[in-house]
Amino acid sequence: MANYGANDMARSFRTVRSHTVRIAEDIPEEQYGFAPAPGSRTVAQTLVHIAVNQRIHQGIQSEKIAANITAIFPALIADVQAEEQKQRSKAEIIALLKSEADAFTTWLEQLDDAFLGELVTLPAGSEPPAKTRLEMLLSVKEHEMHHRAQLMVIERLLGITPHLTRAQQERMAAQAKT
Repeated sequence: MANYGANDMARSFRTVRSHTVRIAEDIPEEQYGFAPAPGSRTVAQTLVHIAVNQRIHQGIQSEKIAANITAIFPALIADVQAEEQKQRSKAEIIALLKSEADAFTTWLEQLDDAFLGELVTLPAGSEPPAKTRLEMLLSVKEHEMHHRAQLMVIERLLGITPHLTRAQQERMAAQAKT
């Protein structure tokens, strides 16, 4: 089996982020304050949440044991939540999505297989009780895809056909012509 390493993870993350940026570009700035339900994040807050969430994972990766992860976790969460509340223009949010992705993928590419294979003990009550660093870092992309799916539903609520759907429709129309 081929080894899936840091460079593969960085490449894959760049692809996911490029689709998130495309959604951010497609939603009009005047809709960035839209929240689909009371108590949910606005479009802007969701995009910023996506942009900076990997900071939590980078912070956790500097630790090896559960006690340290538990100690730093609240501060990492508070940083992300504070970023979500800052007022930013659409252009600033898109720039943040891009710059944070660049910083994260550059960091990922510096990781070696030995580091990614290390087992990290998770806080008490976690299931499983330990994960490899690779498993933990893969969750960054999974988390972004979760929120990107929410944004695609929001696009539909706003009357926007998501870019991936438009691309599929164009391919199907082209095939039908042949």
